[in-house]
Amino acid sequence: MISLNNICLSFADHIIFNNISFLIRQKDRIGLVGNNGAGKTTMLKIITGEQSADSGNIEKPSGITIGYLPQQMKHSDSRTLFNEVKTAFNNIIEIEKNINRFNTEIEERNDYHSEKYLKILSKIADLNTRLDNLGAGKMEEKIEKTLSGLGFMATDYIRQTSEFSGGWRMRVELAKILLKHPDLILLDEPTNHLDIESIQWLEDFLANYNGAVMIISHDRTFLDNVTNRTIEISLGNIYDYKVPYSKYLLLRQERRAQQLAAYKNQQKEIKDTKEFIERFRYKASKAVQVQSRVKQLDKMDIIQIDEEDTSAIRIRFPSAPRSGNIVIDAVGISKSYGENIVLENIDLILRRNEKIAFVGKNGEGKTTLSRIIVGEIDFKGALKIGHNVKIGYFAQNQDELMDENLTVFETIDRVAIGDIRTRLRSLLGAFLFKNDDIDKKVKVLSGGERSRLALIKLLLEPFNLLVLDEPTNHLDMRSKDILKQALLNYNGTLIIVSHDRQFLDSLTDKVYEFHNHKIISYSGSIFDFLEKKKIDSLRELEINCKIKESKPSQKTLAGKESYIEKKELNKSLRKITKSINSCESSIEKLENELDELSKQLESPSVKEFNNSEEQSIFLKYGKFKKELDEKMTQWENLHSALKDLRKKIESPNPG
Repeated sequence: MISLNNICLSFADHIIFNNISFLIRQKDRIGLVGNNGAGKTTMLKIITGEQSADSGNIEKPSGITIGYLPQQMKHSDSRTLFNEVKTAFNNIIEIEKNINRFNTEIEERNDYHSEKYLKILSKIADLNTRLDNLGAGKMEEKIEKTLSGLGFMATDYIRQTSEFSGGWRMRVELAKILLKHPDLILLDEPTNHLDIESIQWLEDFLANYNGAVMIISHDRTFLDNVTNRTIEISLGNIYDYKVPYSKYLLLRQERRAQQLAAYKNQQKEIKDTKEFIERFRYKASKAVQVQSRVKQLDKMDIIQIDEEDTSAIRIRFPSAPRSGNIVIDAVGISKSYGENIVLENIDLILRRNEKIAFVGKNGEGKTTLSRIIVGEIDFKGALKIGHNVKIGYFAQNQDELMDENLTVFETIDRVAIGDIRTRLRSLLGAFLFKNDDIDKKVKVLSGGERSRLALIKLLLEPFNLLVLDEPTNHLDMRSKDILKQALLNYNGTLIIVSHDRQFLDSLTDKVYEFHNHKIISYSGSIFDFLEKKKIDSLRELEINCKIKESKPSQKTLAGKESYIEKKELNKSLRKITKSINSCESSIEKLENELDELSKQLESPSVKEFNNSEEQSIFLKYGKFKKELDEKMTQWENLHSALKDLRKKIESPNPG
């Protein structure tokens, strides 16, 4: 489908790609991997045409479509969420406009048997056929399904995109790409802003996608569940494996062992050759052999090996004082921001050495409870911190607490104690601070670099309770391995907020799911939790079937009535939201029609119209103006109804 041929690219003296070639086929699921700075993102940009190679070429079929989700992008803020995502169907919208234009023209004609009239009818039929082929009738259903899968609520549909955070706006762009259904989807770290449920939905979507997909990700489980091919970029070269990520790691070990053996043999050969040259350089009888060896060295293709694998570094947290048996005792914790309830009557007891995970959709209160525990925000309820508990907290704003005038090395040198002081440079390298990076001032570091430095600092300080909020967002796989190993060896108490299933696996022994202002406890690993969630869904289905088959008790009947009422309210909410979107589209269309008619009336050429034509324009203008006023009134009434309905849904007793 797409062929990259002999691609070369260098920045200054650094070779990014050294004459690389590969083919992307239809339905390929490719994981693009390599160390930070290896050129993964650059590769995606070359495929899209945003970046040019120094030499080589890319062959693409004419008309091929590519959807690209970068890590950073500009967002449009002029529409509601639903209407912004709807722009993914601009081709359908344009066809519908043409059909409406032709229909208007048909209504004004009475030459029913003329060739022009019949041609217009034929065009309308062709356009309707194209609409059917594009699935126009299911456009809104597809939008709702995709937005729901990515974690948006029905109440979000009419919100302006400017109201959403950067992570949620990235989901908006992802939704548009998926709905456009391009021939090739390129995703650069798509899971960074997704919760576990949304990641699982995206996995299922991509697994059944009939186009090609290329993904950069540090989420191993995501790569294993989606990809069937792994392309590694290393030292300017690529290595193509027809297997998912975990199997690639095994094959890579074999290749690296062979590469290392070949490198050692060549180095020995170079050493022996140089010794021969040096030994016989001035001996006339050996001049021919010496010259031959010199030429042999010049022609030798020097084998390079990958950078040293620093994942063998083992970091242990420093010993911390023993805490009491009860580390956290929280009763009736509640937190609201205005009318927005985040947490409601939360009870939580955390015992010494427990390791728990906070999971759930974004916005459900995981970070809020973490901040309450560490004392960052106020709340209602009672929270007791256990005897001698010393809390270490990592969050996205943790970097703001560091001294900006210190260098990277000075920042950790001031907190490191014991044997680890002899390996500080190796530790910094493992977290992607290499060479001159360690001498940079904190104030010039990027947000990601500051977060990594804050994490290293946390690793070196003696805490007996760690609260980590998304610690892996700015780490590559090697750094995640080092952090995970350190946490596995950590003998304190741990609370971790994360959507990285592979990172959480075997790290925690209990999962707290945040949902609908509450928390639910599950014993076991993250994968035990995910399995139980699927079983729970099936049980709920069985329970619903049994309710239908048997006569319910008064208590069950009341619960069922409450459930049905909630369901009906949500159904009404979706209906009103859909009506508002439809109303807004009609208003936009009528405003465009009125603008066009106004231009006609203001044009100097209006004098050329006869009275009947001019009267027809005025009649149309009056008709559209009346329709616009009616639609505006309808829009206001719908918004009023939506506000009332939201209050009912948010009420504990919606009746």
